[in-house]
Amino acid sequence: MAIAAGFWRGRRVLLTGHTGFKGSWLLLWLQQLGAEVHGFALAPEQPQGLFQAAQLASLLASECIADIAQPAAIHDYVQAVQPQLVFHLAAQPLVRESYRHPLSTFASNVMGTANLLEALRPLTSLRAVLVISSDKCYQNQSWPWGYRETDKLGGHDPYSASKACQELVLSSYRASFYAGRAQPQLATARAGNVIGGGDWSPERLLPDAMRALQTGQSLLLRAPDSIRPWQHVLDCLHGYLLLMQALGSVDGAAFAQAWNFGPAADDKLSVRQLITQLARHCDPDLQWTEASAAPHLQEADLLLLDSSLARSRLGWRPCWTAQQAIAYSADWFAAQRAGQDMRSISLQQLADFTAAIA
Repeated sequence: MAIAAGFWRGRRVLLTGHTGFKGSWLLLWLQQLGAEVHGFALAPEQPQGLFQAAQLASLLASECIADIAQPAAIHDYVQAVQPQLVFHLAAQPLVRESYRHPLSTFASNVMGTANLLEALRPLTSLRAVLVISSDKCYQNQSWPWGYRETDKLGGHDPYSASKACQELVLSSYRASFYAGRAQPQLATARAGNVIGGGDWSPERLLPDAMRALQTGQSLLLRAPDSIRPWQHVLDCLHGYLLLMQALGSVDGAAFAQAWNFGPAADDKLSVRQLITQLARHCDPDLQWTEASAAPHLQEADLLLLDSSLARSRLGWRPCWTAQQAIAYSADWFAAQRAGQDMRSISLQQLADFTAAIA
């Protein structure tokens, strides 16, 4: 399956979380495909992030800056937009932040999802909804093989638990209100640790490395031996777009389920390996120290995804290796430090990616 510009041209798309890292890249791509994108999100928190740096607000057909945890706001906006397709990315996305603020994490990730689905329920325009979940929705056993979509959900930390709950909310709405209907179709997408230019979120590895370079400080690696399914943001967004096309097709019901979008099984790096490669691409002066003891807040040591379902049924496969993802990320941040036009840089990286998947 390939991305079909004809499917997207003129479609009314509601994109929640459009001011965030993933949401900003998805907004840019949807606009290139000719979609009419309406955004609902909190105000951007990072002035250096992609949304602000590339001045993406001008690409929106409309925008609502509000909290997904407030049902009235999303209800009114949905009624005004009457979307045909919905990408739900709005969330509290940080594990360590969820330890500090568990209630607001559950409010955003669980009740926020329920608020959106309830607001969408009366619409006659709606064709498909894709809720962006996380690889951390699985009950982590630190297995040396990838989790499949049928594996047990769970979560030690509040963030992971909230993502497991989000999956259950979506499944409940699908079974309760949309069973047996031709449209709309509902699905979830689970991706790994996504990297790329324009991510300045706190307590994430690449943004923390960029901040360390800016300040001349040493980067602290909390869990240097932890292995994650690193992938470039455009790789998982490619999967999201293919899945949405499938959901919006006449056979959409066959795709209404959970889907994994992770890197190849043999393409995995530890935190230490990723930072070592980043320093080679970005700046040899990047310094780091390794935590002498296990982090106080529990984080998974090993977490891998099995994306066989997406490969076989959607024709999706990872395009850029972890090394390529690191190189493109480093190039984006270097261009930003040099004061270049970040929309042009981002569009060029998107063009490179779309040429690679063609």
